[in-house]
Amino acid sequence: MTTGPIRRAGGTQRIPAPHSRHDAGKPLWDNRSVDFSLESLILTLSDRGDPETYSPRPDERISSVLALLAPGPNGAEVLLTRRSSSLNNHSGEMSFPGGRVDEGESIIEAALRETHEEVGIDSSLITVHGRLSPLSTFVSRSYIVPIVASVEYKPELTLCDSEVERAVWVPLVELARSDTFSWEWWSFSTVELSTNRPMFFFHLDDETVWGATARILHELLCVLHRVEVLELPNW
Repeated sequence: MTTGPIRRAGGTQRIPAPHSRHDAGKPLWDNRSVDFSLESLILTLSDRGDPETYSPRPDERISSVLALLAPGPNGAEVLLTRRSSSLNNHSGEMSFPGGRVDEGESIIEAALRETHEEVGIDSSLITVHGRLSPLSTFVSRSYIVPIVASVEYKPELTLCDSEVERAVWVPLVELARSDTFSWEWWSFSTVELSTNRPMFFFHLDDETVWGATARILHELLCVLHRVEVLELPNW
């Protein structure tokens, strides 16, 4: 791999990287300035995609996650959670609040319900602005629709211990730092996968965000910086 800038410490998340991988270089938003304020972000993201328009494969279960934004001293911050280590899928990984869409629920209703169940935020405090690109996960066969929303202030959080070990508000300006973000090309060659795929990472001081959550954050930052988002293959 190409040696890049010195990264922040990151966390202890287990990342099952393939043998064939290489550094992808600078982020797509390199050398672009941006206003990280919540107001600017809302204007950029508002009405970006109909949350109820999606096309999962027949074998996929539909889920929704909430990319919840709040104002902070250095601009907009996003709420991330660490999944409980006792969960069967994606245990101990950083994620957004969210989960399966129940029968009769809309995508937005599911995201708001799961957020209330996982971190205790009442849906009446949340304003929905649109969605980012849906994506599929290979391991859990999930079709995930990311909903973008905001709160006027950071409410007190009440964590559901069986699902969430930690919740943290992370400034978007911090995620865009050169010592936080990195990306690589991973080469897969298996019965089900035979392709090259970009993989994104956010190395915080004590956590590493990767997988579907990092992919959603990467798109969020690309949209904010007004750069074209990569056309990415689904798992």
